Amino acid sequence: MSLQALLFDVDGTLADTERDGHRVAFNQAFAEAGLDWEWSVALYGELLAVTGGKERIRFYLQRHRPDFARAAGDDLDAFIAGLHRSKTRHYLALLERGEIPLRPGVRRLLDEARAEGLRLAIVTTTTPENVDVLLRTTLGEDALGWFEVIAAGDVVPAKKPAPDIYHYALEAMGLGPEVCLALEDSENGLRSAAAAGCRTLVTVNEYTCQQDFSGAWLVVDQFGEAAAPATVLQGAALRGPCVDVAFLRAAFAAP
Repeated sequence: MSLQALLFDVDGTLADTERDGHRVAFNQAFAEAGLDWEWSVALYGELLAVTGGKERIRFYLQRHRPDFARAAGDDLDAFIAGLHRSKTRHYLALLERGEIPLRPGVRRLLDEARAEGLRLAIVTTTTPENVDVLLRTTLGEDALGWFEVIAAGDVVPAKKPAPDIYHYALEAMGLGPEVCLALEDSENGLRSAAAAGCRTLVTVNEYTCQQDFSGAWLVVDQFGEAAAPATVLQGAALRGPCVDVAFLRAAFAAP
């Protein structure tokens, strides 16, 4: 079966957005709201078990601030939504200032995929606005148009690890999962893509490197550049220093 499309996750896959992006923005939103909450690097790693920003706040309240959650009562949903809007505003400001670069090899792989005629999509739980600004500030004003489908945010009710967001993207593209490769960074992302029937390439990061990637098609530390080679952690050996389209096509077609 030949490879026809690459389906990219965003946070942790295209860019290391979590530690110095989303986490910082959450803390800025908390301070702005007069809250004494501080999500440390270690605590945020725990909270990343839950996908979706609003869902992450709710999990934090249930796990670490149950008295606050009970006191908020019927207003909890509105409170969380407002806090998340504030966090998004702070996160977008970080992006606009260029403080969140792409991971090594991302731009190269995207350029190769476009030149080789592979179809591209975004499949993520982050908000569409976050995707828009990240792509524009790192890849250029026309980058959003590189992707045939932007499946993001609340377009489906169940977040990863549920497969709903992948089902949505595949249906929108009119493709079966057998001709698509998902590119993810986390166990939740792998579980989501695998449940939709997609083979998955995992590129790990600081927060996900110890997670269980059993069943992944390939696991690497990064996509790699000529001067900063990728390391394969699980799966077939690369043919050079980078995860490139030639390797993906050949490995995908191998029995």
